[in-house]
Amino acid sequence: MKIVVTGAGGLIGHHAAVRLHAANCAARFRGDAPPYRTVALDRAGFQDDATLREAVTDADAVLHFAGVNRGPDDAVEAGNPAIARRLAETCRNAGSTPHVVYANSIHAGTATPYGRSKAAAVEIIAGIGAMTDLRLPHIFGEGARPFYNNVTATLIAKLLAGETPDLDPDGRVQLLHAGAAAEIAIDAVISAAPRRIEPEGRSMTVPDLWEWLHRFHRLYTANTYPDLSDPFDRDLFNSYRAATYPDGWPRPLARNTDARGMLFEAVKGGGGGQTFLSTTAPGVTRGDHFHLGKIERFLVLEGEADIRMRPALGTEVHTYRVTGAAPAAVDMPTLWTHSIENVGTDPLLTLFWTHDLFDPTAPDTYADKVLVT
Repeated sequence: MKIVVTGAGGLIGHHAAVRLHAANCAARFRGDAPPYRTVALDRAGFQDDATLREAVTDADAVLHFAGVNRGPDDAVEAGNPAIARRLAETCRNAGSTPHVVYANSIHAGTATPYGRSKAAAVEIIAGIGAMTDLRLPHIFGEGARPFYNNVTATLIAKLLAGETPDLDPDGRVQLLHAGAAAEIAIDAVISAAPRRIEPEGRSMTVPDLWEWLHRFHRLYTANTYPDLSDPFDRDLFNSYRAATYPDGWPRPLARNTDARGMLFEAVKGGGGGQTFLSTTAPGVTRGDHFHLGKIERFLVLEGEADIRMRPALGTEVHTYRVTGAAPAAVDMPTLWTHSIENVGTDPLLTLFWTHDLFDPTAPDTYADKVLVT
């Protein structure tokens, strides 16, 4: 199935592209053919006539996340219909009638420039062919841009900077994780049933959201995980954690030493989870996979290793040298593929912790080499 993702440089578009990539990685690991041929278009790709036409030609579906949500009123009101017309005209010229899942808003149709522009875009997109009108609440997630129409990302940035924001005591949000929105969009393509979908978000005040994030921050800076049994907490915590990479790691652990030896706390909190140990021979690499939701800690106890990370759809690799002589935790960010290599001359002893028990029927582990040659 050929799926085009517009707005792939944005929050939901990126999460959708990573999830399609994850499905292909899982298929390759099983020895099956990848189910998706994904064409991810950022702003430059969407604006290039030849690139856009090639993308929509023979496309089975378009996950249409490209849009305008901020700027002068006249630019916002004109922007979304213009983007929709460009997509519709290109599909018509290419003789293509894909199923379009349109990332709409709960504000569509309201008496605002943004509301009117989203409603107008729906009418245009409906002329392409089958359409799913996906009306979304406030979206949060890993990779969201702070200070750019995303209150959660902005509050996280303020928190990590040690700043206290001015909060509207009456402000409310309905929060939905970008990954959940992306999965709903992909499922709509698979079901091939045009309809309107209005997923509910978690409703809270903006001051409550600030306190929620502040609690995460207090615990995590004290090397303690919050209770992660609620998927919403896990997703919000992962969004907070994402902003600490790559510069906030590794995190040295406090060591207590006396004549008997050394003691340190490896993992605290999290509501449970699973701990396991491995030995790795010199020159051997473990890992080379990524997760969509799972939280995982690497902690070298003996030996020397390089922990490497790369965004699942990116090219830049970050390397952390760690050693058992000075234990330092490295937590794996979601949507980043990661590995650990024994770069020493002795066996490597590593403690691994994940926030939930491994489920072989839903492992949330996608094989993808960090170092691509």
